[in-house]
Amino acid sequence: MILLSTGSIYNYGTARVFDLAAQAGYDGIEVLVDDHWDTSQPAYLRRLSSEYGLPIPVVHSPFLPHVPGWPDDPYSRLQRSVALAQELGAQTVVTHLPIRIYAFSLQWYGRRSRRWMFPLPIPRRGPYYHFMKNDGALAALEAESGVTIGVENMPARRVGKMALNPCWFNTLPAMTRFPHVTLDTTHLGTWGLNPVAAYESLHERIVHVHLSDFNGREHRLPTDGHLPLADLLHRMAHGGYTGTITVELNPQAWDVSDESRCLDGLRQARAFCREHYDENRRRYGR
Repeated sequence: MILLSTGSIYNYGTARVFDLAAQAGYDGIEVLVDDHWDTSQPAYLRRLSSEYGLPIPVVHSPFLPHVPGWPDDPYSRLQRSVALAQELGAQTVVTHLPIRIYAFSLQWYGRRSRRWMFPLPIPRRGPYYHFMKNDGALAALEAESGVTIGVENMPARRVGKMALNPCWFNTLPAMTRFPHVTLDTTHLGTWGLNPVAAYESLHERIVHVHLSDFNGREHRLPTDGHLPLADLLHRMAHGGYTGTITVELNPQAWDVSDESRCLDGLRQARAFCREHYDENRRRYGR
């Protein structure tokens, strides 16, 4: 099942994302809860799902620091995201790893917007960290709620040429502590990791994949980078992967300000998944 994340074109309204996803041929929607109220209103989301014939199998817990009407604590946000998934009938919630280091940022708004991150060497722990560290806590929440929680691998953050790890448990060996994982390909690219090799090491736990390319910038359109995404999709199809795949892009990856070009990019990404995943699944009788 190939989904489109609402975050891919979050600068459009949620209804318009559903409309464009339907036109581009996606099978469903992953709702990223953000500062748009309509990304967390279950009745409205169910109405959109019915109107456009697009199910919502996945909810992405908010990662913005302050989302209107939502708690700031990531553990409480996860709990509320699980409740939203239950109301929508979504099978999976995506959640991020606990933040390990504090940082402050500077943003430049010019002809080309730029952002610099400056880490502060202060270890950070809190209720969410202790929840994720507690063996069995995630599995218990899944069993109680009936919702699968896919913990997402996170990107490197760079200060000059130095790569920093901003999150606890953010290595492939450490990710094996979690019952279920969301594999993000562009985040692997920031570490110089091969998505195929990462899939092989974690495939028994992977229930969801965020698919996008990496070319020095994150969340590019497939083929607009150097990651072997076609090989990854072929391997998943051959191995009988039964989870969901979400095309998760950055609106800056292509010209989304023009609706026709926006739609072309979404169709291109869907066609890539169709060629390398859907057709190979049929070939292998999956």
